[in-house]
Amino acid sequence: MAELFIELFSEEIPSGMQARAADDLGSLLTKALDGLNPRELRTFFGARRIAAILTVDAEIPARSVSERGPREGAPEKALEGFTRKHGVTPADLTLENGFWVLNRSLDPVSAESRVAEAVPELLWKFPWPKSMRWGAGSNFTWVRPLRRIACLLDGHVVPFALARDGDDAHGLKASNLSEGHRFLAPGAFEILSGQQWQDELETRSVIVDMDSRRDMVRTGVARLAAQHGITVVQDDGLVDEVCGLVEYPVPLLGKIDAAFMDLPAEVMQVSMRINQRYFALRNPDGKAAPYFAFIGNLPFKDGGKLTTAGNERVLRARFADARHFWDLDRKTKLADRVPALAAVTFHAKLGTQAERADRISKLAGTVAQAMGLDGAQIAQAERAGLLAKADLTTGMVGEFPELQGVMGGYYAAHDGEDEAVSRAVGEHYLPRGQSDDTAKAPVSVAVALADRLDLLAGFFAIGELPTGSGDPYALRRAALGIIRTIRDNGLRLDLTTLFAQAANGRTGGELAKLPDFIAERLRVQLRSEGERHDVLAAMLTDGLDGDLVRLLARTSALSEMIQTEDGRNLLAAAKRAANILRIEDKKDGPHTGAPDPVLYTQDEERALAAGLDQAVPAIETALKEERFTDAMQAIAALRPTLDRFFEAVTVNAPEPEVRANRLKLLSRFRATTALIADFGQIEG
Repeated sequence: MAELFIELFSEEIPSGMQARAADDLGSLLTKALDGLNPRELRTFFGARRIAAILTVDAEIPARSVSERGPREGAPEKALEGFTRKHGVTPADLTLENGFWVLNRSLDPVSAESRVAEAVPELLWKFPWPKSMRWGAGSNFTWVRPLRRIACLLDGHVVPFALARDGDDAHGLKASNLSEGHRFLAPGAFEILSGQQWQDELETRSVIVDMDSRRDMVRTGVARLAAQHGITVVQDDGLVDEVCGLVEYPVPLLGKIDAAFMDLPAEVMQVSMRINQRYFALRNPDGKAAPYFAFIGNLPFKDGGKLTTAGNERVLRARFADARHFWDLDRKTKLADRVPALAAVTFHAKLGTQAERADRISKLAGTVAQAMGLDGAQIAQAERAGLLAKADLTTGMVGEFPELQGVMGGYYAAHDGEDEAVSRAVGEHYLPRGQSDDTAKAPVSVAVALADRLDLLAGFFAIGELPTGSGDPYALRRAALGIIRTIRDNGLRLDLTTLFAQAANGRTGGELAKLPDFIAERLRVQLRSEGERHDVLAAMLTDGLDGDLVRLLARTSALSEMIQTEDGRNLLAAAKRAANILRIEDKKDGPHTGAPDPVLYTQDEERALAAGLDQAVPAIETALKEERFTDAMQAIAALRPTLDRFFEAVTVNAPEPEVRANRLKLLSRFRATTALIADFGQIEG
């Protein structure tokens, strides 16, 4: 075996493309070198390089291969094409099972030869999302100008060049050279092995391991913040982005001018993040701290004082722009901005944002009423729904779209709207992502649900559904937002009724698929939580129960029941009964209707019939009263009776009338389990 090392050294790679490129490099190498049994793959990426280290066999051993060609009697041109492709003649083929087959013995191939053959082709076809040409005379592309290719097999250069078909590919060829930090350690150095490469780069001020750079950023910024008794706002995305911009992270702390500390904390954070890649900091009370953190790309002789002062000047200019929008926006009341939404198109088939605001307002009142809120809260929900989208016309949201809703909440509070109204406007987008909390205040919950209900009903009504490759209107996220909001707040709502009200008289399109869409999102959510999503699927055979709280309570009770011994055996018996009925119904079924007690010939039949007589009303009553654990216990109590039935009774009795009666008894048992769920959907 041998260590294969490859580094692709270029001008600065966009931060967001680096991780994917390293993954692509690893997977493409693994595929291209399959015959060498590639393993122990490690990939690296940073601002100016992607690299891979893996172990491969010394050679591809000698082997025999067979290629099946055209069928016997195929047109002559097909045979000619096959032989031409493989550089053989028809005499080299043999006829096997009606096909022409080429059997060949291949000589061993050294790892060096295979790598030299595969890597150039891989680099020419490398799947960058965007790539560029540079210089003159070559069609070779890379994300940014590629400067060096290092390729070593056990420390020895694998000789190859990228030139092909008269294209010199900028003269790029394999070597054993790399470079350190652009400013701190310019110039080339020799690579001896993968580990030596990592160690040498560190001495040359390049931390090539992404996890190490992340740790330097996180711990460094946290340490500086702790010196002032403040904390860092968690932002994993910003950490990753910054780590893709620097090779040697050096955390620094700057001070925010006191004149800007009255800006909303979200405005400050977004402005710092989007424009400057700065980290926001918080005081112990959760309010914005008068500091910001940023990452330099090298140590500074003056401790970063000059660089920090420069970044503070830049931030003052950024915050001055934000203050301009903040002051200007507040001169117009949020309510007075609602008419301007008539000039903002939401969707060509769904009208303007003004029309949508009116729909959300009415629907928020409907949801609030369904939640059992009082008259004042219903009015607040309607008011908040009307104002929810008004901040789309503000300068601040125009500059920072990420602040939709948040700014509306601030502006509503400034205008003197009820606290519940301004809070609902500010929170109606919650949850924005999986890590976000859901709205908790009753009025906020009503508006958040109304926003998503209108979104889903509207797009399903016009047939704009998510596809496997895309979800441009974030309908999956909207569905999950509804599910999470209902679950987190324990809301007893009928989603089916609410969707009908959200449709606002529209019919057709794909509205009928909306309940199934919610059900599928619910299954996805349970799967991500490690819950029994197959049990939920069993509950959904007859369609979505619009009361998700009730549905999940039933699912939980059934999940607990089938984990007991009685439950597992009952599940097995139910599946056995279903299999018997499926087979026998194909012969002369269906075997429905009440079984005739006169035709019972064994006590076990009578015992099962009596057990069902007792279980059915108990299950139906318990389900109606939402005593789901009691319903599960009632059906689980049938387990010993079922065991005795299957042990002693031959269902397919020789007497036709006895057989038919026993199948009806099993059918009744299946109907009883169906009161609970479709047990055939449950795994195990």
